[in-house]
Amino acid sequence: MTDFGLKLRMVVVGAILFAFYVGAATFLALLFGVSPLLILPAGIVILPAIQYKLGKWMALRGAEEMPEDGQYREVHQMTESLSRDMGVDKPKLMVMSMGVPNAFAVGRKGAGVVCVSTELMQILERDELEGVIAHEIAHIKNRDVITMVVGQSIGMMVGYVAYFAVLMGGERNIGTWILAMVASSLANMLVMVFVLAISRYREYVADEDARQYIGTGEPLARALEKISSGAQGRESKLDDSMSALCIMNTDRGLMEKLFASHPPTEKRIEKLRS
Repeated sequence: MTDFGLKLRMVVVGAILFAFYVGAATFLALLFGVSPLLILPAGIVILPAIQYKLGKWMALRGAEEMPEDGQYREVHQMTESLSRDMGVDKPKLMVMSMGVPNAFAVGRKGAGVVCVSTELMQILERDELEGVIAHEIAHIKNRDVITMVVGQSIGMMVGYVAYFAVLMGGERNIGTWILAMVASSLANMLVMVFVLAISRYREYVADEDARQYIGTGEPLARALEKISSGAQGRESKLDDSMSALCIMNTDRGLMEKLFASHPPTEKRIEKLRS
């Protein structure tokens, strides 16, 4: 059952993101001399759908569908069993070389995808991989993946609007270009603050869901320990925008710490073992 706190956060943040979206769309309509009443109804339906599809496509670039035979047969059987227990359709399984051990989920119920890295497959035991996959299926079940993907897309859209608003409101010189880039980054960051408010909480919820359906949090706790240690000294091949979707953000830069998309790994492990 989806956590009530997560549902509430998704409703509140969804309303805020919708307001950002309408504001940005209205500005663009006025910029091109079109009545907002003509494009907003269609834009509210069409653009979010395009953003969702585009976000899913970008996330899965470089991934390959996981074969159902050989070494992957047991993974498919495990996923089928977990999906049945969790009340969702079995997601498509994909593998990708990510540079670090990691995994993420995209899509919605009935059209979900769980992607694991080849590096992850090499270091986890069967029960640990089961914990990771259960965690990712929980994200699909809870529908928080959609909020994350669309939220990031709206952040990009608002950033572009801020950029052009500054650029067209001043003289075309180097100072205006720099100011426009700063405004774009700040606007995008403002939207992402609300998206990240869901991101950190949703990880705890998915961890707890995985523990409930497996019966113990120990395998996932061990998996998180191995993912954390396995990422040391390695560089992720994924785009920065993908960090929030992964089971663990392996980046350790200053900005990643200030705008963390995940709660501290130590706290997650502690809760799983409590």
